Amino acid sequence: MSERHPRRCIDKVGDTAIAPLHRLSCHCGAVQIDLELPHGIVDPRRCNCSLCRRRGAIVASVPLAALHVREGTDALRLYRFNTHTAQHYFCGVCGIYTHHQRRSDPGEYGYNVGCLEGVDPYALAIAVPVSDGVHHPADRVAP
Repeated sequence: MSERHPRRCIDKVGDTAIAPLHRLSCHCGAVQIDLELPHGIVDPRRCNCSLCRRRGAIVASVPLAALHVREGTDALRLYRFNTHTAQHYFCGVCGIYTHHQRRSDPGEYGYNVGCLEGVDPYALAIAVPVSDGVHHPADRVAP
């Protein structure tokens, strides 16, 4: 990020320290993912696109190589819409959204902060910004 928009790195939420290798799981536990978070939760945000505003998750991102599905690959389901660029994954057993390969940056996964073990996303001590997914640059028609 630029100096104008410094990165926000969160290393603790409530009483839970964010580990450099932190577990993420769905509600039923069928999907278990390890995330490399050496700087904690970086730049958490919401999105107001048609899907995100319905699921209401707070997300942050990691490079593709920093997300490791440890259990439940067979339980993960994929959902795509609109441009079919973003790949949204959720547990096929309990229905919880765990992560997605981003449309804005396909070299990153966005992950559901509420799925991090021990983390209550309502305990984040910051105002969570909202990204404008309704007016996504990839949706604009070239003149």
